[in-house]
Amino acid sequence: MTEPYKASSEDLPNIIAPAGIEVDSNHLKIGDYYAKTFFIFTYPRFISSGWFSPILNMAEMMDVSIFMHPMDTALTLRNLTKKTAQIEAEINEKEEKGIVRDPVLQTAHEDVETLRDALQQGREKLFQVGVYITVYGQDQEGLAKLQNKIESMLESKLVYVKPALFRQVEGLNSIIPIARDELSILTPLNSSPAASLFPFISPDLSSEKGILYGVNMHNNSLIIFDRFSLENANSVIFAKSGSGKSYSTKLQILRSLMMGTNVVVVDPENEYKNLADAIGGSYFKISLTSESHVNPFDIPVIPEGEEPADVFKSHVLNLTGLLKLMLGTISAEEEAILDRVIIETYASRDITAENFGSTKELNPPLLEDLQVILENTDGGSTLAKRLEKFTRGSYAGFTNVPTNVDIKNRLIVFSIRDLEEELRPIAMYIILNFVWNLIRSELRQRILVVDEAWIMMKNKDSASFLFGLVKRARKYYLGVTCITQDVEDFLKSEYGKPIITNSSMQILLKQSPSSINSIGSTFNLTEGEKAFLLECGVGEGLFFAGLKHVAIKIIPSYTEDQIITTNPEQMLATKGIAR
Repeated sequence: MTEPYKASSEDLPNIIAPAGIEVDSNHLKIGDYYAKTFFIFTYPRFISSGWFSPILNMAEMMDVSIFMHPMDTALTLRNLTKKTAQIEAEINEKEEKGIVRDPVLQTAHEDVETLRDALQQGREKLFQVGVYITVYGQDQEGLAKLQNKIESMLESKLVYVKPALFRQVEGLNSIIPIARDELSILTPLNSSPAASLFPFISPDLSSEKGILYGVNMHNNSLIIFDRFSLENANSVIFAKSGSGKSYSTKLQILRSLMMGTNVVVVDPENEYKNLADAIGGSYFKISLTSESHVNPFDIPVIPEGEEPADVFKSHVLNLTGLLKLMLGTISAEEEAILDRVIIETYASRDITAENFGSTKELNPPLLEDLQVILENTDGGSTLAKRLEKFTRGSYAGFTNVPTNVDIKNRLIVFSIRDLEEELRPIAMYIILNFVWNLIRSELRQRILVVDEAWIMMKNKDSASFLFGLVKRARKYYLGVTCITQDVEDFLKSEYGKPIITNSSMQILLKQSPSSINSIGSTFNLTEGEKAFLLECGVGEGLFFAGLKHVAIKIIPSYTEDQIITTNPEQMLATKGIAR
């Protein structure tokens, strides 16, 4: 009769350990992966703090072990005394023979004497330090590339590594978390250089000015940051629906307004109305039947120091891009016709490149004026017919009306929720062009928020216009915030990654499994960071500012939450309506 199975202490190692390891002179094969262990054997005379951080922060599959064995101070001092005597004897011997002074010996003598003083006074301790790095790959070619990458990074700092030839098993045993140094390849280091290897670096993003973005989940410190202190003040926020991207943006807007920053918002889903109403901001609804209108042909104010002719040409290019967005696919010949007709449309109102900006007493043209000139231009009749719906058709109340919005407010919100899906990119283009002219007219610290920016990225001309805004924003003291839940559409555009590159601040909240790989490759995330973005809660994510990034939790006050929430349950409770 077979005896029943009994659990024993040997079961756990058998479950954890691989079925077998294939041992080679310079690598191991563990299951489906190859592993290779290196050790550091040479350090420069001076090493700065944080020199090891690039290795620790590499987004690669690797393990690092650091062993520090304390040395007996008394024994070390006796050995250093002997070493000093040997160096001095060698120096004296060379002087007696008339040999020119050896700077290497002189430097060694100074270093030994400095170390002796520090040890004698208790300012330093001495350690035998072993640093081992094991990298993993699915093939030997991947291992070789990773080896070259690590060697290049360390050699640039005059630190040199070697593979543990014929001792790869001992290297693996030194890496796994059993605290056993089987390689035992050690270098004597005193406290200061040894401390530079400290691996647990908690990044800090607190400053004396700026706004509170949230709480640092690494150390519970406050993330207080001024986006205008970076090389540019642009920001991107990526998150799946319901993870708190618009909520966190509204919190930033509220706190930025308290710091004296003006804010303009393009709102596709009517999420910023409560915020605008609560603080007395201007809220404009842009739709086919609304009372608020923006005429894309408005004459912008000429910025100080810029030539009217240059501003006119830029304005014509922007209008050409808008018309291309309205008309759909057009040929190069038709694009040239549009460019000429726009200039002629302004000329029909006595507005030219020379007097552009100084003709405020003249009424700017409308889209229907351009259509009339198109109808009477060779090759333009077809284009004029395609514009019919925007001038006399169902879309006329949206694109063919003089501007009547008052933009003299610290918070301005343009809502396009009630527009049809196909009109939203056009509306965003018109609004952003209008806002851009406002921003250029007066230098002031401003933030422009473009919610659901993926709408602009679906068309090449609108994406190019948005990228131009982001790229030129710094010159006008502007920070552009692009928010999107459709990461794939945003990154598919040829302008998606350039917009991210030109944004010094990024916030990544909870992501969906379908987009995490795109996000991971774009932002160079580690596997741990990708797992965190898949599992984190609402209002949690990663906050990037320049070269630093931390895990963030966004926390509002009670009053802020009441102003900015769009949670239906909370809003009903606030109004006293039972579920």
